[in-house]
Amino acid sequence: MTVLLKPSPVPGDAVVAVVSPASTPQPERVERGFEALRSLGYAPRASEHLLACGPHYFAGTPEMRLGDLHHAFADDEVRAIFTTRGGYGSNYLLEGLDLDLIAESAKPLIGSSDLTALQLWLLDQIQLPAFHGPMLSADFSREDGVHLPSLQAALSGRPYSIGADEGLRTLHSGQAKGTLYGGCLSILVSLLGTPYEPQTEGKLLFLEDVNVKPYQIDRMLWQLREAGKLDGVRGIIFGEMLDCLSPGAPADLLDQVILRVLQDFKGPIAIGLRCGHVSRQNVTLTFGVEAELRVAKQAELHLLEPAVKKQGIGNRE
Repeated sequence: MTVLLKPSPVPGDAVVAVVSPASTPQPERVERGFEALRSLGYAPRASEHLLACGPHYFAGTPEMRLGDLHHAFADDEVRAIFTTRGGYGSNYLLEGLDLDLIAESAKPLIGSSDLTALQLWLLDQIQLPAFHGPMLSADFSREDGVHLPSLQAALSGRPYSIGADEGLRTLHSGQAKGTLYGGCLSILVSLLGTPYEPQTEGKLLFLEDVNVKPYQIDRMLWQLREAGKLDGVRGIIFGEMLDCLSPGAPADLLDQVILRVLQDFKGPIAIGLRCGHVSRQNVTLTFGVEAELRVAKQAELHLLEPAVKKQGIGNRE
């Protein structure tokens, strides 16, 4: 079993850094996100290039964005790192990541969408758990954008479970344990054939996306399957799959497509979990921890270990 590099728990009044590793966020949304973090008791600090515009659609050059991320990890006063948004661009940071620096000052990096690439590479390379959840521009800026129970449980190390209240429902019954892993489906597929290819074997695989039609989900699942990335996967959890519809098609078309593409998959399959791209209350999942998926009449996901270390114990657990 992999020994995780668990960060310290994050207190409710912690200093937290806010960075933009991908696309440029909207300043007004970021400001609302800062206000939300302050209302929770955190003391947020903006990175130097937080609102940088360009080149193109990026929040600064790769060097600027890497510098901000490395500075946030190196700052001893910072206890966690929040991100403003995804969009596109985190992939350009992978080659330049200072893995030794990040491992030396392990901290929760909270984000989703395009941040999937960063989070999974850090998990695969240095076993830093991924805190896949809400971002400032997309979620904290909205009245009902953040699922606080899961975020606070993940950062403090309290056990928690996910079920129908968080949108989870049954597609294929079964029960499985494994390491929770995954993120945005289109990002996982984009990493295939690169040095940063996701390591899915033995995992409970979480997959989500937004605004893609069922045939596109079909194509990406087919590619994962044919690339061998579903071999050894023990269970699959799909996200809310927000706006993944075809105009005029049956409401359950996506369910039908998933079950057809995965008809030879023997493990449990659930769908609807509001994590990543969501309509409301973005749930935080901790990738790298052991979890159990139980899918019967109802679906439940139980996170069996904390992603942060216990007080008085070294980082490796």
